[in-house]
Amino acid sequence: MSDCLFCKIIAGEIPSEKVHETSTTFAFRDINPQSNVHVLVVPKAHHEDAAALAAADPRLLADVITAGAAVAKQEGIDESGYRLVFNTGEHAGRTVFHAHLHVLGGEQLGLFGRPGS
Repeated sequence: MSDCLFCKIIAGEIPSEKVHETSTTFAFRDINPQSNVHVLVVPKAHHEDAAALAAADPRLLADVITAGAAVAKQEGIDESGYRLVFNTGEHAGRTVFHAHLHVLGGEQLGLFGRPGS
């Protein structure tokens, strides 16, 4: 997609700090990290969100999750624990309309749910 931020990052049109790459995925550091380790894993093919990706190409969704686990290992957080998160829809806080997996860790993470709960 020509106006998609993540498509431009994958194409090298916008700089990023690449962490991991496979033939089907690209992983880079989040510019606004929410934990000590915060890496985004995106499929190279454009899909709007995780639900669209799962419906269109379950194998590619599996590649994204596998790449997320590889990033956790590479970043040294595979044994201490990490979180894999897809934000899908307005209430989840999704801001970029290209499926992406957040790999979060490197510190004790808070609980999920409502802010302050």
